[in-house]
Amino acid sequence: MNRLNSLNTLVGAGVLFAALSACGGAQDTQDGYAAAPPPATATQEPGDQPDRQPARTPPEGGAEVPEAQIDPAGLAEGYPVMVWTVDDGTTLGVVAQEGGCGKASAEVTEQSDSQVAVKLVETTPADKQMCTMDLRYPKLTLELDQPLGAREVALTSEKRQA
Repeated sequence: MNRLNSLNTLVGAGVLFAALSACGGAQDTQDGYAAAPPPATATQEPGDQPDRQPARTPPEGGAEVPEAQIDPAGLAEGYPVMVWTVDDGTTLGVVAQEGGCGKASAEVTEQSDSQVAVKLVETTPADKQMCTMDLRYPKLTLELDQPLGAREVALTSEKRQA
């Protein structure tokens, strides 16, 4: 009977070791990922950590763009809509959305006399990996060719893989 107990103990220890080894291997895949930097057209406010809730008011010194001047039709359902200007309207601020291993960025895709088109992008890694299950709302800024003035801001969103 002692041999049977010894054998059960040995098999149990082997199963436990295999399970613990598998857990350690899954974490190793996350360490090898380096996030791609956002495009040069958008910058996150210096020292600003992405908020856990979407902004409801512009940052200090920013002037909120009136709701009637924003076209959010190109955004995914539930995407936050907050747009502001700083520097006499030559800098446009937006709230983006990112989650898990995703990284938010913004691009000015068109500037005309009547409209500024902004694409909000969330880039996720192409390789499968363990990621957190949270949403973050970074504030991004974009430089305009001329002050926004009365031009409409047309927002679209897109998901990409790196």
